[in-house]
Amino acid sequence: MQGAADKAEEVTNSRALELLARAGFAVSGVLHFLVGTIAIGLAVGKSGRADVSGAVAELGSQPFGPLLLWASFAACVALALWQASDAIFAYQNLPSKDKIVKKLKAAGQAVVYAAMAVSLAAFARGSGSDNRESTSDMTVGLLKAPGGLLLLIVVGAAVAVTGVVYVLRGFQRKFERHIRMPASPSARKGITRLGIAGYAAKGVALFVTGLLVITAAATLRPEQSTGLDGGLRALREQPFGIYLLAAVGAGLICYGVFMVVRARLGRMESQRHGT
Repeated sequence: MQGAADKAEEVTNSRALELLARAGFAVSGVLHFLVGTIAIGLAVGKSGRADVSGAVAELGSQPFGPLLLWASFAACVALALWQASDAIFAYQNLPSKDKIVKKLKAAGQAVVYAAMAVSLAAFARGSGSDNRESTSDMTVGLLKAPGGLLLLIVVGAAVAVTGVVYVLRGFQRKFERHIRMPASPSARKGITRLGIAGYAAKGVALFVTGLLVITAAATLRPEQSTGLDGGLRALREQPFGIYLLAAVGAGLICYGVFMVVRARLGRMESQRHGT
């Protein structure tokens, strides 16, 4: 068993997997960029799905779409494996509390990128679905399950809290620790501004999405739980909502560009040494 574990760690530490995992960050960036552009479109009256499924469908509609989808799938699988490896093997030199927190965070990221890979593969095979419908269906299933109401409220609260965490990370500039900042002062300032705007916008979108899940559970109306797309559409219905939605869309575009920068300048190896 130890030999197998050592071999698995060796594979996940390979340069090839690191390069492909970096490409996974770029894929995430492209998808966030597309969600942002769709959100801005919604603000000015256009149609579209401002979520991962909408972004993946948009990516697949480009020239060589299927090839792009399968390449993106491979990159996201690699990043999911990289994060899963961090959850298992990394952070060993940290104090127990810090180690557990970082391992759980890495495990959560592995799940996120694995889900992204599943969506990319589904659309590449021509069987992609609308996230709004699947989210509502999942909500219905949870409400019917024993303890489902409480679980749904917990899930919504977790998503909303994650949104708050993203906003705080943005304004506290904690994302900078994951980037090898360039020497140029103007480049450093540009990356910082991208990160602040991007993290804040993603945080707002997640917070509203979490509130919708909680509302759906509290009112027993699962159709109100419509994922990220529903959360962004809900922003449009607020006072000055058009401007707010456009601002969040612009912020998501910034987040997308930041993730592409992270693909190039991100610190990957530091996690392997427990830092």
